[in-house]
Amino acid sequence: MPNPYREIFRAPGTKGFAAAGFVARLPIAMAPIGIVAMLSQALGAYWLAGAVAAVFTLTNAFAAPQISRLVDRFGQARLLAPTAAVSVLAFSALILASRLDWPTWTLFASAFLAAAMPSIPAMVRARWTEIFRDRPELNTAFAFESVADELVYIAGASLSVGLSVAVFPEAGLLASTIFLAAGMTAFVLQRRTEPKVRATASRVRTSAIALRPVQIITAALIFVGAIFATAEVSTVALTRELGQPDAASLVIGVYALGSFIVGLIIGALNLKVPLQRQLLAALGVVLLTTLPLLLAGSVPFLAGAIFLSGVAISPTFITAFGLIERRVPPEVLTEGVTWVMTGIGIGMALGAFVSGLVVDAFGPRSGFWVSVVAASSALSIVALGQRVLRQARVDAGRAEPVPAE
Repeated sequence: MPNPYREIFRAPGTKGFAAAGFVARLPIAMAPIGIVAMLSQALGAYWLAGAVAAVFTLTNAFAAPQISRLVDRFGQARLLAPTAAVSVLAFSALILASRLDWPTWTLFASAFLAAAMPSIPAMVRARWTEIFRDRPELNTAFAFESVADELVYIAGASLSVGLSVAVFPEAGLLASTIFLAAGMTAFVLQRRTEPKVRATASRVRTSAIALRPVQIITAALIFVGAIFATAEVSTVALTRELGQPDAASLVIGVYALGSFIVGLIIGALNLKVPLQRQLLAALGVVLLTTLPLLLAGSVPFLAGAIFLSGVAISPTFITAFGLIERRVPPEVLTEGVTWVMTGIGIGMALGAFVSGLVVDAFGPRSGFWVSVVAASSALSIVALGQRVLRQARVDAGRAEPVPAE
């Protein structure tokens, strides 16, 4: 039986842009926690560290789709080089501001400008789509990217904190900046696999977020992102209550491991079930697997429940991006993928905030109720949106469905 992952890398140029894209996306996980680690050690003010990191994260969440919209219009090479350069220079200024004790406003200004960092996961998925559009191999490619995202979040955050603590406070963010510069340079130079710029039939190019499929999937994944963050916050709180705070990192790693394993399996399969049904089923599993978390009373039970709750996360992401590829026209695909990525990020920020409030008010185990509510909300959104998600690709100029093929 042929290895589907080996097959997708037989296409010319795929190994190169996938490797460059992996390096370039490490700052997604490294930069926010690197800012916190750097400023909390250098200045001793956690509130300031969190505030500067929040400025970067939230600004990037809203800037990235606009950058991707311009990428769809003008091409990756013309937009990625200047925006990445601005981000690299701004991160460098932030490091210097911390190191040289510049005024506080320079920290916020640098973080704001650093948010020009493009959404590299969207750029990579756009290249896979260009190569395997409407072919079964695209599902495998998206599965590979979801697994790569998992590795980035597992390794990136740990590497950033480890460098900042073990070397010097700015080391984590400095490494993140170097990865961004090197990875993005290597990615942009690979012009052979760059997606073509496609003109719309309409003179006015509608934003991808105006398309109903993008709205539905982005809204659903906001709640999925909240589940992800809630699991982390509640795990840290519960392991501390159980007297084993050091076990938190291991348990969170098990959560990502469950998602990692199932993502690899799903990517190797060529399921015939319509993608909108697959997404509905995946979210149903997400809801069911959040329930055992409410009963966790020991670290081993918590680890098992967390592993179980992670099994449907990658399938959810894989099918969500697959739907975007099939329901969004090629000329706004990169923006569409970026909006979904943005939804996940916003959900993680909101989930961490809400679950923190619930844990403070009602105790660590109660935080998992946020996961249950979020999973129910995501499932409801996709269930109500089945008719829209079942329709064929929409026209970017009209933001209305075109007849099914």
